[in-house]
Amino acid sequence: MLVPRQPVPSLRVPLVGGSTFDLANESPEFATMLVFYRGLYCPICATYLKELERLTPEFNDKGVTTLALSSDDADRAEEFATKIRADNLRVGHSLSLSNAKEWGLYISEGRGTTSIGIEEPAKFSEPGLFLIKPDGTLYYGNVQTMPFARPDFKPLLGALDFVKANNYPARGEYTGSVA
Repeated sequence: MLVPRQPVPSLRVPLVGGSTFDLANESPEFATMLVFYRGLYCPICATYLKELERLTPEFNDKGVTTLALSSDDADRAEEFATKIRADNLRVGHSLSLSNAKEWGLYISEGRGTTSIGIEEPAKFSEPGLFLIKPDGTLYYGNVQTMPFARPDFKPLLGALDFVKANNYPARGEYTGSVA
C-alpha cells in the first residue's frame, strides 16, 4: 500500500509521440497527476480522459502536470490518444503489470470483446489517480476495482486553491496500530 508523505515507486514509461516519461525527472510547481486507465477497449476511460484533456491547461495553471497511462502497447495508446484528441494530456503506454501492482492497482483478467468491439488484453490494471509532490512523495491517491464512479476532475481542480492557500498536508499517513 502506498502511504501519503512517503516516496512512491519509480515510474518510467514511453509516451505517445516517441519521448519518455520519467517521474523522477518531473518538476511541477505543486504535483504530477498520474491517471492510470484500463486501455483502448474502455469507453468509460475515453470519456473520462477527454475531460482531463480539456482541463489539463487549468491543472497546469495551478502547478499540476498530467499524465494518463496504461499497459496498452504503443499502437493501442496512439489510437487512444487520437480518439480522445490528446493535445495537452501526455499519454503513456507499456506499463508493466508488476509496476502497476507496485502502485497498488488492481489487476483484472480480460473477458473478450467489449461493448465497443475491442478485445481486452489477457490481463490489465484497473484505474487509479495519484498526485505526486515534486519530492516524489504521495499527496493524494485513489484506486478502484471498477471503471465506474471515478474522482471528478472539476472538484479536484477547485480543491487545489484551498490546498495550496492553506498548506494542507497529505492525509492518511498513519500506519501504526489501531484499537
